[in-house]
Amino acid sequence: MQRRKAIQDQRVGEASQAKGLVIVHTGSGKGKTTAALGMALRSLGHGHRVAIVQFIKGAWDTGESLAFARWGEQLVCHATGEGFTWETQDQARDIAAAQQGWDLALRYLADPDFQLVVLDEIIVALRLGHLTLSAVLDGIDRRPKLTHVVLTGRGASDELIARADLVTEMKLVKHPFKSQGVRAQPGIEF
Repeated sequence: MQRRKAIQDQRVGEASQAKGLVIVHTGSGKGKTTAALGMALRSLGHGHRVAIVQFIKGAWDTGESLAFARWGEQLVCHATGEGFTWETQDQARDIAAAQQGWDLALRYLADPDFQLVVLDEIIVALRLGHLTLSAVLDGIDRRPKLTHVVLTGRGASDELIARADLVTEMKLVKHPFKSQGVRAQPGIEF
């Protein structure tokens, strides 16, 4: 263990950079939003300002939006879109909602007062063609040097994964909806 500690101490000593990270949570399993919100909670604990823009989820009263309202100006949370993508029937309206969410996100990405910007389910909006990857990457590239950004959603493109600093893929092993017919429940899925 002493040898392992010496190696780890050397690695930590050599890691001198500080930079805003691009973080991607993707995959078919649950936990992408939860992981991003955990990072938001950590940032809030350190006194940082956090902005969350949720794409696709605008029609829901999510537990996180209800809880985060209590943080006041330290945290802003916007839910845009109209809910499950299979429920919406107006693609032009869905695209407009995604663009509205992206316009909000750009405002927070440009503001150096926000140390963390969470773009929840933006990967789904990208996959559906509601936003372009080039516009999203350009907006992310323009953020202040120390601003972290988290992008969540199933099906992250190879290009987005290549541009990210940290990528986690959640893998579905078992889900109660498929295995037992259990519907989405407050506090677990939303």
